[in-house]
Amino acid sequence: MSIRFPQGFVWGAATAAYQIEGAVTEDGRGPSIWDEFCRHPGAVGRGDNGDIACDHYHRWPSDLDLLEELGVGAYRFSVAWSRIFPEGTGRVNPAGLDFYERLVDSLLERGITPMVTLYHWDLPQALQETGGWADRATAEKFADYSARVATRLGDRVESWITLNEPYCSAFVGYVEGRHAPGIVDEATAVQVLHHLLLGHGLATSAIRATGVPGKVGVTLNLTSPHPASSAPEDLAAYRRLDLYENRMFLDPVLGRGYPADAEEFYRGITDFGFVQPGDLDVIAAPMDFLGVNYYERHLVEADPANPRGWRRLPDPNPTISGIGVHPEGLGEVLDRVSEYTDLPLMITETGIALHDYVDPERRIHDQERIDFYDGHVRAAADAIARGVNLVGFFPWSFMDNFEWAWGYGHRFGLYYVDYATQERIPKDSASWYARVTRANGLE
Repeated sequence: MSIRFPQGFVWGAATAAYQIEGAVTEDGRGPSIWDEFCRHPGAVGRGDNGDIACDHYHRWPSDLDLLEELGVGAYRFSVAWSRIFPEGTGRVNPAGLDFYERLVDSLLERGITPMVTLYHWDLPQALQETGGWADRATAEKFADYSARVATRLGDRVESWITLNEPYCSAFVGYVEGRHAPGIVDEATAVQVLHHLLLGHGLATSAIRATGVPGKVGVTLNLTSPHPASSAPEDLAAYRRLDLYENRMFLDPVLGRGYPADAEEFYRGITDFGFVQPGDLDVIAAPMDFLGVNYYERHLVEADPANPRGWRRLPDPNPTISGIGVHPEGLGEVLDRVSEYTDLPLMITETGIALHDYVDPERRIHDQERIDFYDGHVRAAADAIARGVNLVGFFPWSFMDNFEWAWGYGHRFGLYYVDYATQERIPKDSASWYARVTRANGLE
């Protein structure tokens, strides 16, 4: 059965600066926290780093040609803050702005709408050395940087995403220590979370103050947790996990403030003394859309041995990333967010990592990825049929890249990247997705 999406639905593709650009010391770029984190022994698989990555900084024209082949209407990419402000603030680096201006103009020449993410985890290292996101001033500097980029590119950029996945920046970077800056301190993590959200609100207002016509939103990675049973202890564990993964982000950005149970959850860890009068109003600055990244649906049970009181049950059929494939969870997340807000929603990321390889005929047969996207596109269509205001779908990712702590071993791309030669080879999923974009749905 064929499925058609509404006229004007946006089919896109997504990347992030540190994951593809390389050229980390060229044209005045300053170091980021990921440049530093990758130097720590054991921080990243096999000691991989983003020094070269996909060499997109030099190969971007041919990469944009591939986007044309995909037939996408929009391209979501991020700006490297330290290309614009090598020290995080102060002196502007013109070469950095020039690079992104060339990228934006060339996208428009190809009929592809640029969607700019202003922060995809690569804080300038100079700011980390003065406190990073634990320092309230970083939120203000982020707003200044955002306004500077918007002033240069805002007449041509239709959509701005302030932050990508503040959950990962705060909790994976400061509770688990698996991402930059590699700190394990939960009290600091909650303060970082607040300053990230404050930075989102300040940046939203700063972009609007420039007078540019673009729309502004934020991207949250949201999960669909379920209690493992109806036992009271499992229901309580589910609520605590949902607070941690979802409500600590959804509630404040959509004007509800921090959830009422957050104070109890973090009792003995933080008293939220870093929240100043007026902060929650700033964080709740009106948005034009909400980006949703979806990867996980899981069962949770009570675990008295865990200070947080929960345990995520292992998926019976995990992917190489340790998570299962549950397109129904995407629908659950979209329905849930629609109960919060009537803002237009975009699926700004969803994807699957595989151990892709080139066969003797120089083909990459990734039927598992095709099946993954087929299920998620159908879930998106079903959500729209239920009345969800969903306006876009962006697979993660356009091409294989540096996948953070996993390094280059996990391949999410529609295009295979041979890192030795930097050749891009379309996978079967790229051909499949090109048919979807051109048909505006599934045949």
